Amino acid sequence: MAAEQALESERDAIVAALTPVIDGLAATFGPMCEVVLHDYRRPEKSVVAVAGSVTGRAVGGAMSEIGMRIVARGDGAGDELNYVTRTRGGKLVKASTMVLRDSTGTVFGALCVNLDVTAVGDAHALLGALAGIGGTPADVPVTTFGNDIDSVVDAILDAHQLRQNGSWAALDRAQRLELFRGLDERGVFAVRRAIEQVAARLGISRASAYSYLSQARADAQAVTDRVPDRTTDRAPDRATDRAATETDLAATDETSPGGHA
Repeated sequence: MAAEQALESERDAIVAALTPVIDGLAATFGPMCEVVLHDYRRPEKSVVAVAGSVTGRAVGGAMSEIGMRIVARGDGAGDELNYVTRTRGGKLVKASTMVLRDSTGTVFGALCVNLDVTAVGDAHALLGALAGIGGTPADVPVTTFGNDIDSVVDAILDAHQLRQNGSWAALDRAQRLELFRGLDERGVFAVRRAIEQVAARLGISRASAYSYLSQARADAQAVTDRVPDRTTDRAPDRATDRAATETDLAATDETSPGGHA
């Protein structure tokens, strides 16, 4: 207990030390820069400090799906540097996410730098057109940056539905398991109450959602077990054991197979 309290104090000190630094970083890169400090110990309110405004984040806001992915990978997560994404509003953003660790190597937060490079992209397209070498740039993935975690989870589900071009009811069992496997890999189920939210959106019972998640994880583990020399950067999901327990509990208290909408 004392050791854990010491680690919590250490993590608090790291967050406190970085909080005043983000203003200097944002000022260095100018008005097109935003720096966000996350504490993943409270994923639904992970944003503890913000300097600049690119994604519309605010203190007390939720982590994005990028943060979910880091949380899902646990201590095996690494920095994600110089990736390009788009906001749902259309801004082109060049970003870096650097994980925060305590002295034991435990990941507990992240420092994110977001640069709005929309104007740079527009200028590049214009110059290419003038030079006769214009072309359609590669598709840039869209990342949902929301101040509440429900909107982020909803956006991930909406994106999957667009890719499937169909309803949940039209999916066969293999496709349903693939959906839950994909959501799990993206860290959705690292968020409290996400399983209930997903079940409601899909129109299935909570027990069914836990069953799909448990089977998807078992299938993924079976693949890993068949390839013992395979390396992976994903640490064991701390939520796995809890989800398995909750599956058993849900199966006993769920009486309606139709779920809730």
